[in-house]
Amino acid sequence: MKFYSDKYTEKREIEPAFLIFIVIFAFGLTIYKMEQEDIQKKESKGAHVLVSLSVYVVAFLFLSVVFSMLGYIVIGLPGTSSLTLSQYAIIQSATLLAAVLPAYFILKYFDHRPLSDLGLSIKGRGRDILYGLLAAVVLYGVGFGLSLLSGEVKVTGVQLSVVDLAGSFGVFILVALTEEIMVRGYILGRLLRTRLNKFLSLGISSVLFSLMHFFNPNVAFLPLLNLVLAGCLLGVTFLYTRNLWFPISLHLFWNWLQGPVLGYKVSGTILCSSLLQLQFPDNNILNGGDFGFEGSIICTVLMILMTGCIIGYFERKKQMSF
Repeated sequence: MKFYSDKYTEKREIEPAFLIFIVIFAFGLTIYKMEQEDIQKKESKGAHVLVSLSVYVVAFLFLSVVFSMLGYIVIGLPGTSSLTLSQYAIIQSATLLAAVLPAYFILKYFDHRPLSDLGLSIKGRGRDILYGLLAAVVLYGVGFGLSLLSGEVKVTGVQLSVVDLAGSFGVFILVALTEEIMVRGYILGRLLRTRLNKFLSLGISSVLFSLMHFFNPNVAFLPLLNLVLAGCLLGVTFLYTRNLWFPISLHLFWNWLQGPVLGYKVSGTILCSSLLQLQFPDNNILNGGDFGFEGSIICTVLMILMTGCIIGYFERKKQMSF
């Protein structure tokens, strides 16, 4: 096993931290405003929700293209193959903006709903963030441990890059905020305002979440299935709490532990160098191959078990409250 350090050649960049600070500060102001709102809630009609969801998806797709193009003009690159972490942060910030702006305007002017419907209220949600971290640690502790013990994954080296670990953590904050606000906060949140069964609503939003990754590298049936299950795992607490901080935390640490820490690809992509250097004796459904741990049957089983445990916990808690 070889050990390396990044002290000798790595360029120290402050742009990712600066961009992330601006985004988080803006979110802090949004959350503060949201928590001041007190608007009476009412059930939405199915047709109205369908129209608002369609408008939201179209607006997101349009704005994500426009803002991403502006982002690429700013960074001066035509594609994503050679982006630095700061450039990733710019592009992901553009996508986050494309997810938040239409959600805000459609909620306020079309749905006539408070911004708090997105589930971003952070008051009293510190435990949710901690539980999201613990859930990711358990999933990867068990999954990575089983992969090592079975010989499906081998650690061949350790390369410590503080800049990559910190920068990728910031980028994955933006990724988690974008996808959770879009899929769980708005889409699932709107579906839950209809008379649809809550688990059917969760399933619909999870399929959409999987389809968002359809054009990722090395995608196949099992990775797409696992992304549906990941959507269920990320969204299941929202069914009971209507709050996003557990899924945001789980999503963040899921990606960060999987890629920059453990050395897997994240949904078929590589963001930066990783702490652990891995070798797969063979690319198969046990180790996930070129898609990452999300392409593993071990991941399938663990997500089903954890989702079931979360449902069981909240259902028992609901019964005990009567």
